[in-house]
Amino acid sequence: MKKTWKKWVALGMTFGMMAGIAGCGSSKNASSESTTEAAKKQEAAAPIKIATKPMTEQFILGEMLKLVIEDTTDYSVELTKGIGGGTNNIMPAMESGDFDLYPEYTSSGYIMVLKHDSDGISDEDMWKQLQKEYKDKYDMSWIGQYGFNNTYALIIREEAAKKYNLTKTSQLADVSDELVFGGNSDYIERKDGFHLLCDTYGLKFKDVKDIDIGLKYEALKKGDIDVSNGFTTDAQLSNDNVRVLEDDKHLQVNYFCSNVVRNDTLKSHPRLEEAIMKLDNSITDKEMASLNYKVEVEGKEDVQVAKDYLTEKGIIK
Repeated sequence: MKKTWKKWVALGMTFGMMAGIAGCGSSKNASSESTTEAAKKQEAAAPIKIATKPMTEQFILGEMLKLVIEDTTDYSVELTKGIGGGTNNIMPAMESGDFDLYPEYTSSGYIMVLKHDSDGISDEDMWKQLQKEYKDKYDMSWIGQYGFNNTYALIIREEAAKKYNLTKTSQLADVSDELVFGGNSDYIERKDGFHLLCDTYGLKFKDVKDIDIGLKYEALKKGDIDVSNGFTTDAQLSNDNVRVLEDDKHLQVNYFCSNVVRNDTLKSHPRLEEAIMKLDNSITDKEMASLNYKVEVEGKEDVQVAKDYLTEKGIIK
């Protein structure tokens, strides 16, 4: 009898200890789960840090991102505009977590970051490659496209374009010897710049002038030059005294504007992608040039220009 009693006491103590251990385990699990949830909430509460390159267009896009994120979600946003060096300095800061998101151009990412040659690749294949390699190498994603393409353009005085009935760059070949080209020295000297343009389209201008990049539109307006190089979203293209000639031989690669985002930020802020996608396909080349014009020429604040545009489009309330 005594042996039986001792046996049950021993068993009871054993079960009690096991229960105690199990209880401790449950407490640890609960504590661990609680810590994980707290960490997630803390990450979601952390502000989304946006960076932009040092140019008007990027300032406007940065303000748009801030506005649409704050309008769509309860996330807070910190915007840093005008990072010197652009892509070269923003990407390392993205990798270290100093920034979470920034507007970037497809060919800039493909050529400058991934170090690929863009010759012969389609826009669709480039987009797929960007997605894959940024995920594998940097744990980042390309989210949405604004709709505009800020690529190199050939610009001509409207008066000259009408005189010779020019809409495409290939049409210049027959009349280029009657026209004066003006461009900045970098473009004129680069093999993949002016020389490639002339070789591709068979152009032989009457004269070639070295014009400071900030003075070319004034030179076009005055008639000092007839043709120059620029970008498809330049603010001055909103003036009706110049026009862009179509690159009908597809010499230039496309620079579609998108957003590069850290994947851990997308996970910790689950509504971020939804907010960013509200800007998808929302701006044409002409509209972006017009927005740049309002800031650069009319002197309006970039944040107000961004807000007015998004409100007009019904993207924010």
